[in-house]
Amino acid sequence: MAIRIAGVNLPDEKRIVIALTYVYGIGRSAAEKILDDLGISHDIRSKDLAVEDVNRLRSEVESRHTLEGELKRQKQMNIKRLKDIGSYRGSRHAKGLPVRGQRTKTNNRTVRGNKRVTMGSGKRTVEKT
Repeated sequence: MAIRIAGVNLPDEKRIVIALTYVYGIGRSAAEKILDDLGISHDIRSKDLAVEDVNRLRSEVESRHTLEGELKRQKQMNIKRLKDIGSYRGSRHAKGLPVRGQRTKTNNRTVRGNKRVTMGSGKRTVEKT
C-alpha cells in the first residue's frame, strides 16, 4: 500500500523520515519534527505504518504545512514581486544571474546554463590530413 500525501506517492521501502522528504516543501529536519510531534518512530519503513498513523500523518502535513503546488506558486509570486518593483534581486532573477552576491567572473556556470564562452573551452580538435 503506497502512502499518498499532498499528491505524492511515498516510496514503500524507505524509512518514513526519508520518504517524507519526497514531498516538495518537507526537508529532513521538518520530517523529523513532524514525526516527533506525532510520536512515530523515524526508523519504521513507510510500508509498515499502521493505517491510523498514516491518517494522522496525512492530516498533520496537509493542514499545517504549505506544500507542492501552493509552495511553488508562492515562490514564483515572490520572484515576480521582486521583478515588478524593480529591485536589484528581481533584475538578477530576470537576467538569469546569481542573486545572492556570488561572483560572476568565474564559478557561475550552473546559473547561466553551463555556457562556455572562453577561447579554449569546448574547442573542437582539427583533424590533420
